[in-house]
Amino acid sequence: MTQGIESAHAKTRLDHFKSILGGSVGNLVEWYDWYIYSVFALYFAGSFFPKENETAQLLNTAGIFAIGFLMRPIGGWLMGAYADRKGRKAALTLSVLMMSAGSLLITLVPNYNHIGIAAPIVLVLARMLQGLSIGGEYGTAATYLSEVAPPHRRGFYSSFQYVTSIMGQLVALGILMLLERWLLTPAQLTDWGWRIPFALGAVLAISALYLRRHLPETELFSKEAGQQNRGTFDELMKYKRETLTIVGFTVGLTVSFYTLTAYTQKFLVNTAGFSKQDSTVIMTIALLVFMIAQPLSGLLGDKIGRKRLMVVYGALALVTTLPILTMLGNTRQAWLATLLIVIALCILSLNTSISAIIKAELFPVQIRSLGVSFPYAFAVALFGGTAEYIALLFKNAGHASWFFWYITACIGISLITSIRMCRRKMATLMDS
Repeated sequence: MTQGIESAHAKTRLDHFKSILGGSVGNLVEWYDWYIYSVFALYFAGSFFPKENETAQLLNTAGIFAIGFLMRPIGGWLMGAYADRKGRKAALTLSVLMMSAGSLLITLVPNYNHIGIAAPIVLVLARMLQGLSIGGEYGTAATYLSEVAPPHRRGFYSSFQYVTSIMGQLVALGILMLLERWLLTPAQLTDWGWRIPFALGAVLAISALYLRRHLPETELFSKEAGQQNRGTFDELMKYKRETLTIVGFTVGLTVSFYTLTAYTQKFLVNTAGFSKQDSTVIMTIALLVFMIAQPLSGLLGDKIGRKRLMVVYGALALVTTLPILTMLGNTRQAWLATLLIVIALCILSLNTSISAIIKAELFPVQIRSLGVSFPYAFAVALFGGTAEYIALLFKNAGHASWFFWYITACIGISLITSIRMCRRKMATLMDS
């Protein structure tokens, strides 16, 4: 009898591991494809726009980066509704196909010198397709991981969404380091070598597609498959407070996240004066620590309470963001730059590790994926997707430090939202 119970528990743990692995590997490929645009922008900016000054080229590529983000609410709506109606597995499979198609387009498009204005137009179309994909990926993956997790480990399971998204960026940075230091000259990388990671992303999608096609559907979705009004806006509007809460949570998170993980590499080169190679090494080390911090912070959230941890994050980030970024812009020492970014990212991990599960717990199963996807993607489009563009505008105007105050204000909004949520004691709907 005891052996049978132990065997059942072992099988359950194995099933949980397979679910995390299957969902996470696909998430890794999705986010790798999304990140390589930002990671390699320093090299391909000149291929799509006339050769002006470097900041102007980065402004153009950042503008297209923002356009991709503007598609995310549409993707959150379409893919979130699809996941609530057809299943988490079906939506996760479709999203990885769309992302890989966008990477393939960027791989093959000729540069500006050959086809003129058509080059940035195709780039825009590719990023729009990827924006649709990633808009649904976050909410659907968050929903899937939260629904397969045991109640006492939901923070820990939720953290793997950011583990794999960060790992996707680390893979992108690793490929950049490999190309920069050993395989290609700077001229080759700028001329054609930047296409290699986009081609690799399209190929990697095949393995992700295989894994996602073999994912088991969650029990919570299967039990409620016959319910009416699944994934509809009418149903979502019954949860207006929860929807606005997600927007409030996301404002500070998304600006901080995309500043620290996407824009900082350019900031190190364009403002702090580091070489492209040194900035890649610094960001690789910092992101590796950030990835390791995710499950540790998730476990902490399971222990002390996830809502309480969100308040702790907001308070720490509010008082440290301005001094950290100010010091980062003035230092010329690689070890200090690395330390400052690591500190900022470890504080951010208190939020990223548990943010998905906190959002998922606010909605019942029939509206959960749309409820997480749409308001999150809406806030990311407005604040995360424009963060780099706003930073570069301030930089171009000669007031780079103004951006630090902007980030701090956004974090303040999220802190107020977290405090209000704790006071209202909003209940979890994960098991309903």
